[in-house]
Amino acid sequence: MSPGIKLLVLDVLKPHQPNLPLLASKLADIDCINGVNISLIEIDKETESIKITIAGDDLDYEKIGDELARWNCSIHSVDKVIAGEKIIEEVPTHSDKNL
Repeated sequence: MSPGIKLLVLDVLKPHQPNLPLLASKLADIDCINGVNISLIEIDKETESIKITIAGDDLDYEKIGDELARWNCSIHSVDKVIAGEKIIEEVPTHSDKNL
């Protein structure tokens, strides 16, 4: 069996509750997750836009999505996925906007 997903970066919309520490803790409790980083991107009257970076050895995207849904969080996009035996860093190319 080939190595699974090692890193996920998710763009997520959530209500104000649960707070970020609780959500990070609940995600970290999932057995396939080794670490969680949550950054607040934007906040409005009823919701928060957050970026969640999740690391592990064989991340279960469905299990992660189910846990987020349990807390009324909605995944807007999967912004990065790293899978395989080692983490490959992104390399800038001519088509990147910031060059």
